[in-house]
Amino acid sequence: MTKLNHIAILVDQIEDALPFWRDALGLTLAKVEEVPAEKARVAFLPIGESEIELVQPTDPETGLGRYLAKNGGGLHHICLEVPDIAAAMQRLQSHGVTLINESPRQREDGTLYAFIHPKSTQGVLLELYQLP
Repeated sequence: MTKLNHIAILVDQIEDALPFWRDALGLTLAKVEEVPAEKARVAFLPIGESEIELVQPTDPETGLGRYLAKNGGGLHHICLEVPDIAAAMQRLQSHGVTLINESPRQREDGTLYAFIHPKSTQGVLLELYQLP
């Protein structure tokens, strides 16, 4: 693991969350983008070398949408960068860690990512990133 890439906060509406994260805390809103593959909108707020991501589901029938309906907003996941995601996943599996993704998925920008099941992390959804 090389660094904390981001912490994702699940929100009902990005615009309703910004008064706290941007205005009260003083974080800069770098951008808001649509993520069609995840059926979500994401607001990126850099903090040091990492980011806070406000994640808004755009479809209530997705995993994100169902999670929000069931649990409400709040911490969704923590993302750690790795230099070699395949090696990291293999190491985790050799330690009995349950992965949600059998193999890495790829974002439009080339980032590879995979999720670790919360039952292996004492309840925290963890994401791994390998940047292009």
